[in-house]
Amino acid sequence: MKLIVGLGNPGKKFEQTRHNVGFMAIDELSKELGISLDQKKFQGVYGKGIVNGEAVYLLKPQTYMNLSGESVRPLMEYFNIEVEDLLVIYDDLDLPTGKVRLRQKGSAGGHNGMKSIITHVHTQDFKRVRIGIDRSSRHSVIDYVLKPFSKEETEPIQDAIERTVKACEAWTTNAFPEVMNKFNA
Repeated sequence: MKLIVGLGNPGKKFEQTRHNVGFMAIDELSKELGISLDQKKFQGVYGKGIVNGEAVYLLKPQTYMNLSGESVRPLMEYFNIEVEDLLVIYDDLDLPTGKVRLRQKGSAGGHNGMKSIITHVHTQDFKRVRIGIDRSSRHSVIDYVLKPFSKEETEPIQDAIERTVKACEAWTTNAFPEVMNKFNA
């Protein structure tokens, strides 16, 4: 059993913003894997499917970014999902736009959504996919992450989302270190 969580903020005004790249990846993963996000519970929108013989849950917390753990933890408890079967997709200011980096564990790195999940699952030892959104020297962090991608950023972000989807699908049949080796190369 796997749980793949994409981080973002709910609502139309946030849909195409940098901070919602996790939601964008989950939406694409939902289409690719044929898993409808049609369930509303645990302060989130989620769906379940079988992929390569593995039960896979996809979740988009609806708590707003900084409270993401309040959605993740209850779903994990209800479906008895172990922390080693959790993967979180989120934006990263410290990676160039469109760069994808998979990690088996790590700190929140200043990301409030990740801080919330770490607090609620009581460990930072869970898998993650970081999608680079770069950093702006002209805007505050809050203003920057809540802005839509520029025209020049659209293609690299779409490529990153496609690589993320392929990595998540590969994780259903391969050990995560193998997936990391392939997609971090």
